[in-house]
Amino acid sequence: VRLVESGGGPVQAGGSLRLSCEASGSVSSIKHMGWYRQAPGRRRETLATITMEGITDYPDSDKDRFTISLDNAKMTTYLQMNGLKPEDPAVYSCKAATNLFGGWDYWGQGTHVTVSS
Repeated sequence: VRLVESGGGPVQAGGSLRLSCEASGSVSSIKHMGWYRQAPGRRRETLATITMEGITDYPDSDKDRFTISLDNAKMTTYLQMNGLKPEDPAVYSCKAATNLFGGWDYWGQGTHVTVSS
């Protein structure tokens, strides 16, 4: 399985971005996908996860600002981010798992998000 993110870039504080992550390869094995971010000096945060049935979870993010969605036909997950803040810059990456209760099996390379005030 290969995961490729897109949609990152610079944005002004208060602005919005929609990130995309397309899965290819043996996608029928994927049970759920998620987004996480890593900023220098900060711990990795899992922002949102979604199962192939559309069940979502937001472990470490503000669900009022972040929304995960999934297009099963395209095997693409999206992360809609609104009201971006100066503390949001990071590398945003997606991940996928073949087991709902195990660890994550596949990781993308990430896309950079910068926020200017």
